[in-house]
Amino acid sequence: MNQIISSLSEETDRILTTNILPYWMNRMIDQENGGFYGRITGDEQLIPEADKGAILNCRILWTFSAAYRLYGKDEYLQTATRAKRYLLDRFYDRTYGGVYWSVDYKGQPTDTKKQIYALGFAIYGLSEYYRATQDSEALSYVIDLFESIEKHSFDKVKNGYFEAFSREWKEIADMRLSDKDANERKTMNTHLHILEPYTNLYRIWKDERLKKQLRNLIEVFIERIYDPTTGHLQLFFTDDWKSPYHLYSYGHDIEASWLIHEAALELGDKELLAKIEPIIQHIADAASEGLSPEGSMIYERNLDTDHMDTDRHWWVQAEAVVGYLNLYQYFGNQEALSKAINCWNFIRTNLIDNVHGEWYWSVSESGSVNHTDDKAGFWKCPYHNGRMCMEIKVKSSLLF
Repeated sequence: MNQIISSLSEETDRILTTNILPYWMNRMIDQENGGFYGRITGDEQLIPEADKGAILNCRILWTFSAAYRLYGKDEYLQTATRAKRYLLDRFYDRTYGGVYWSVDYKGQPTDTKKQIYALGFAIYGLSEYYRATQDSEALSYVIDLFESIEKHSFDKVKNGYFEAFSREWKEIADMRLSDKDANERKTMNTHLHILEPYTNLYRIWKDERLKKQLRNLIEVFIERIYDPTTGHLQLFFTDDWKSPYHLYSYGHDIEASWLIHEAALELGDKELLAKIEPIIQHIADAASEGLSPEGSMIYERNLDTDHMDTDRHWWVQAEAVVGYLNLYQYFGNQEALSKAINCWNFIRTNLIDNVHGEWYWSVSESGSVNHTDDKAGFWKCPYHNGRMCMEIKVKSSLLF
């Protein structure tokens, strides 16, 4: 097993440092207007005047901060610092707080709504930058963003966090992250991506209120979002936590299994760990329903229409590798290790662009590569696949 994990670590380390990170440093830096370009299409066409999304910028910030922390390479620090500076100078709202959803290619706001998902990723990126550099400015802003979420988004009556607001923190009619989402005030996805940055923030800022809210988020997942009958996570909710939707998102299931576990481990509460560890294993088992015979994981199933989205998205495969490796690391689950390796083999064979760099958005069930969706853009970022590589590096060092 040591040889298998060692080979996996060596391969993913090479992919990170020679395929993923160079793509973003060489292709996406906007030397003329600052920050990073907003889009490269699926057939490698740079769109220099595309809007720049907060999610993309924050995920670049997290990825290169984490890479610098692990590798110590100056070019990674320079890229992370560029992302930090652009986030604070162009996306941060100095009048009302929070971050804009998008700016134009010159850095002027285009969509000023306050999507809590985006604030979460700003916290994730800035907290990782602080972990790597001890930069006091990053810490100051990250605490400010935490305060904005808690002040405006936290539901003090029915618990959880609301999705989105206007620039001035007023209610808005359309709260969706994307056209694919249901227009509800609470979602699993946003809660997951508040849990994730709050865990990272707690690593650098041992605030008691943050600790309380992080624990509360874990409890929201296991008491409200997790379905104990199926093991799957429910996706969309009304204010009072009713979910009329019947969808399975296999990638979110497996991603949540290890992020919930990571949060509980960071809190270090043995009683909480004992409570959640059987649940996170149940969630990971439920996610396995989305595994195909060759080891990849399909995207989604709609139980109401019985429609299966069988595309193999890049981020789902990356999270599957990490999630199953997490089960092996902490519970000695040999079958989970095999699932992680099989999924990696699928990625290596089908998703990595060995000519231009980075990974394709997805591959269809028939094996055709998706050249329609972006190689880089609002949602196509170096975070899922970059994090997978770095998680493997860290986990392999702990396993030996």
